[in-house]
Amino acid sequence: MTLRHMRIFVSVFQHSNITRAAEELHLAQPSVSFAIKELEDYYGIRLFERIGRRISPTEIGKEFYGYALHIVSIFDEMEKKIRNWDTLGTVRIGASITIGTHILPPLLKSYQALYPDLRTEVNIRQSAAIEQQIVDNETDIGLIETQPNHPDIVSLPFMEDSLCPIVSTDHPLTEYRKITLEQLAEYPFLMREKGSAGREILDAYFSLRHISIRPLWESSSTQAIVRGVAEGLGVAVLPYLLIKKDIEEHTVKTIPFDRPIRRKLNIIYHKTKYLTDNMQSFIELCQNISISSPS
Repeated sequence: MTLRHMRIFVSVFQHSNITRAAEELHLAQPSVSFAIKELEDYYGIRLFERIGRRISPTEIGKEFYGYALHIVSIFDEMEKKIRNWDTLGTVRIGASITIGTHILPPLLKSYQALYPDLRTEVNIRQSAAIEQQIVDNETDIGLIETQPNHPDIVSLPFMEDSLCPIVSTDHPLTEYRKITLEQLAEYPFLMREKGSAGREILDAYFSLRHISIRPLWESSSTQAIVRGVAEGLGVAVLPYLLIKKDIEEHTVKTIPFDRPIRRKLNIIYHKTKYLTDNMQSFIELCQNISISSPS
C-alpha cells in the first residue's frame, strides 16, 4: 500500500463521499473508488458500508482512519520540517473563546517577533471543537479551558483561571464579604450556552451540590450576560478573564465564593505530533505567561 492510498482513504472518510474526495484530490471518481477497493482487498476488510449513494465507515474503517491520518500527517510534517527547516511554513493554533479573546493576542505578538517569516493560522472555537481538531490533525497546538478526554491527546496546564460570581452594583448580596453557590442560586441565573467550557464546569458544581437551576437567560455572548446582570435582571458566574474589565470599571460587582471555583487552562497536542522547534517555542511562551485571578 502507498501513501497515495492513505491520502485517498482519509479524504473519503472525512467527506463521507467519493465525489467530494475526488474533487479535493483532483482525481477521477473511478480512481478514488478503485483505490478504496484495493485497500479493502489488500487487508481483507470492509472499510465503508455503501447504501445507495451514501457511504459510512465501518468500525474497522474508523480504526483504520486513525492510523491512515497520522501516516499522512507525519509525512506532511516531515516535508514541512525538511523543506522549511523551522523558519518558514505554517503553524496551526486553535484556542477556546476565552483564551482566544484575552490571552492569545499578546502571545501571538511575541511569537511572531521570534518567527517573522512563519505563518500562524488561528482558529477560535469552543474547547470541545478544538480538541476534535487536534484528533483530526486540523490543528497543531490547542489552548483550551477544559481537561481533554481523548486518550491520544497530550495535555499540559499553563495557567489557572477562576469562575467568579457577578451581581449588579446595588444587589443585596453585595453586603456579604463571601457567598456560597447556594446563596447565589436563590436569584435568577444568566448563563453561557450549553457546551461552553465555563457552563460545563458550573453545571458540574451544581450537580455535585444538588442545586437545581433553570436559567433565566442562556447566551453565547458574555457581554449580553454582563449587561443583563448590570441591569439587575439576575446573577451570573463567568470566567474572570472575560469579566476582569467590567469588574474594574464597576459595571458589575463580584463577591468571592467561600470555596473558589478554579480551573486550569491547558495546552494540547496529539501524542504522535512531531513538535518542531517553533512549536516548542510557542508552548514555552504559553507556560511563561502569568495573569492573576482573584482569590
